[in-house]
Amino acid sequence: MPRWEQGARERLVVAAVDLFTEQGYDATTVAQIAERAGVTKSTFFRYFPDKRELLVAGQETLSRLLAEGIAEAPAGASPLEAVAAGLERASEAMGPVNRELGPRLKAAVAASAELQERDALKSVGLATAMAEALAARGVPDATAHLAGELGILAFKRGFAEWVEAAHDADGGLAPYILAALEDLRAASLSLG
Repeated sequence: MPRWEQGARERLVVAAVDLFTEQGYDATTVAQIAERAGVTKSTFFRYFPDKRELLVAGQETLSRLLAEGIAEAPAGASPLEAVAAGLERASEAMGPVNRELGPRLKAAVAASAELQERDALKSVGLATAMAEALAARGVPDATAHLAGELGILAFKRGFAEWVEAAHDADGGLAPYILAALEDLRAASLSLG
């Protein structure tokens, strides 16, 4: 059975998204997800406490990458420049699997109030990770939180555009996220 363990987490996420899309979140069981992924139920529970947590697979990694990118931004970087560095770092973790699952995951979330709630909590967690990393750089609290929220909006907008773009038209997620962040920055200036 060890050969089935390799890539089990990713297979579980893909299986769950496929099943959520095919039959709905509420009708999908952990046993079905495990079976589709080619693992046992105990393997499922080794990776996830319940099926709802599949939606946030990778949140800890994204939070860490965002914070690292912000921490490693040049000393003179503005809060939004530091957020851009964090977003760039996090986008490196997003590959073809994320791009392929994006539309199906979006549909599954839209069809389930429980998943919408979990997705909102994920966004809060990622924004908090960015705000804390900015605060550690000495950015005032209100500015850090606003920059973190703008970062999440940019991440979501950029990801949506990346998923919808022609798959051979770009070199990755980062340009989409950075363009979305710049659009949001410009929009915030017009609020004056």
